Amino acid sequence: MRANASIKNTWTKEKCQRALGKIDTRIEAILSECDAVDEYEQSQDSLVKMKKELKNKKVLKAKVKNILKELKEENKKSINTTDAESTRINSIQGSHAGYSLQGTFDEKHGLIVNSDVVSENNDLNQFAEQINQANEILKKKCDTACADSGYANTDELQKIDEQDIKVIVPSQRQASKKEAKPFDKSNFQYDCQKDCYICPEGHFLTYRYINKREQNKVYIISEKTICKQCPHWGVCTKSQQGRTIARLINEEVRQKLEAQYEQSESQAIYQLRQQKAELPFGHIKRNLKVDAFLLRGRDGAKAEASLLASCFNIRRMMSIIGIRALIEKLKNLASLRGTSSLDKWNFALPLPSVGLESFTYPRKEIRENKENDVSALTENSNRREKIWINRVFVSKRRAEFPFLFQRAFV
Repeated sequence: MRANASIKNTWTKEKCQRALGKIDTRIEAILSECDAVDEYEQSQDSLVKMKKELKNKKVLKAKVKNILKELKEENKKSINTTDAESTRINSIQGSHAGYSLQGTFDEKHGLIVNSDVVSENNDLNQFAEQINQANEILKKKCDTACADSGYANTDELQKIDEQDIKVIVPSQRQASKKEAKPFDKSNFQYDCQKDCYICPEGHFLTYRYINKREQNKVYIISEKTICKQCPHWGVCTKSQQGRTIARLINEEVRQKLEAQYEQSESQAIYQLRQQKAELPFGHIKRNLKVDAFLLRGRDGAKAEASLLASCFNIRRMMSIIGIRALIEKLKNLASLRGTSSLDKWNFALPLPSVGLESFTYPRKEIRENKENDVSALTENSNRREKIWINRVFVSKRRAEFPFLFQRAFV
């Protein structure tokens, strides 16, 4: 989701270097022009403007140097001078300054269990963190955690798998559904006893070293001349060193999770994920037209995300159990927690005594409101009731619903 900042204010090391070069060139040009001015033109407007521009260029140069220094000290790829905590987001709409909006949803009713905002342009490092946050909120572990291939980081998935939670996340290869090429890694046989790979032609690729950055083991053909003399040279590999294969240090975990995803039960759960996890984002972005945060900084963006999640959940619960039943549940929860302030309010809504599940407001009682606000549904409600509804929207109290969160969708 877009941040309240322009992508033009995002600076990288390369952009800083280019800007410093242009500023230095312009400063030299101004100084040359000043030297060329005669003494009798000292009070002319042209010289005054040049001196002012020179001062502005020097100020700008100092700012750019500070940005470059911050990028180096904090080892950042980029920084936005309007919202320093935002990051560069690449989407189908192009590149813009923004945040990644995260959400965890329960399987039964599609309620938002947890919302979060992170300053990252992908989801690879978020799976374990988001599931753990949701588990902490409900004080219990989910049975199954499901997400799309954007979260397919084996290290992250392993953290949840070790908690005896079933993980259903397709790998990038499984999500693409492309057929493996003849000399794809999957067509090389791995010998766990000898710790080596055997190519389709029967040649051995032995272990050489560990790539610490990528966290994988590298296997290389025993003799590079073997590849050059192979009839598949140029198709299998074009490297002068011969064919290489990278194997994750925790490759067994990746294979286990891939096999787990292929199960028929897992496929049914994954199909359900799209219905539960994508709907709230579509509602917020398309129906409510919320495509950007208003507040700057990650804390402000998280507050907005929490508010949107609360609004969605309240409206969702109103659809599931009805307005009157929801109010009674909230009153009961407040009384159990020793909170008596809700009893001071009059919660009698202008609803009939018939079953709330089948009740719908007549069209004439619904006011026009493009956001379809909850207060617009109660045309005859008094000011006090509307104030209470608005207060519920921004409430931070945790409500415990024991029927939630058998499965978590991210």
